[in-house]
Amino acid sequence: MLYSHVTPAEKRRLFRERLASGELLRFPGAFNPLSARLIEQKGFDGVYISGAVLSADLGVPDIGLTTLTEVAGRAKQIARMTDIPAIVDADTGFGEPLNVARTIQELEDAGLAGTHIEDQINPKRCGHLDGKSVVDERTAIRRIRAAADARRDPNFLIMARTDIRAVEGLESAIDRAKALVDAGADAVFPEAMRTLAEFEAMADALDVPILANMTEFGKSDLFSVDQLRDAGVNMVIWPVSLLRIAMGAAGRALDTLNEEGALTSKLGEMQHRADLYDLIDYESYTRFDSGVAGFTVDTSGR
Repeated sequence: MLYSHVTPAEKRRLFRERLASGELLRFPGAFNPLSARLIEQKGFDGVYISGAVLSADLGVPDIGLTTLTEVAGRAKQIARMTDIPAIVDADTGFGEPLNVARTIQELEDAGLAGTHIEDQINPKRCGHLDGKSVVDERTAIRRIRAAADARRDPNFLIMARTDIRAVEGLESAIDRAKALVDAGADAVFPEAMRTLAEFEAMADALDVPILANMTEFGKSDLFSVDQLRDAGVNMVIWPVSLLRIAMGAAGRALDTLNEEGALTSKLGEMQHRADLYDLIDYESYTRFDSGVAGFTVDTSGR
């Protein structure tokens, strides 16, 4: 009932243990707290909270318009709904190194298991669009160093995302990733890798876990979990997939409503009320409320 019974610190500890095991962990992207609970119910390893999804949820493009307050607040609402870990996209850290430090502590307080900080220039662009620009290595290192120094829970995962592959090529991406690991990154998110061989080269060059972004309509082919595991990847995210599927279904439903005047033909595609009530654990709220309403204080011993 209500929120997770696993503390954020315990989620982080268990997450780091599993990550250290070398197995590949699957993190579909949640677009709201309810979808996070569905991800857990379906047996996935964690929840990813995408900056692009948070931006889209507000009706704006993913170009650095969201604030730390908005991201931390929504991430908290999502992370607290499940017993599995949640990692969140923190863009460029919302400012200079001091802002990055504050970002980390706000996200720790919000119950996240980890985050990634990228090396794009502000205002950033979606990682799979053309025309990106990255900061110099010194600036990128300062962001990660600030993040690592600011955290209070050593199990909070600091991940460095580098977008330099699309700007300067794979070798530059590997060199940048190594420098960010030296600066304190626990894991690396090499954005917009084009082939499995590129993922494999990155994994071979680093001694920390790497993450693969399997976003649709982007620079990377949509590789399977087995393919990515064989290439040495440790985490995979599908950041916007559930939002795209949900919005596609919503658009088709509205078209049907315009054309048919009712949604009777769409009933088979809807989540049933019983399934929704099961997902939100409706029964436990009823039991709790009944227990409180029926509670009496035993005064016989007075």
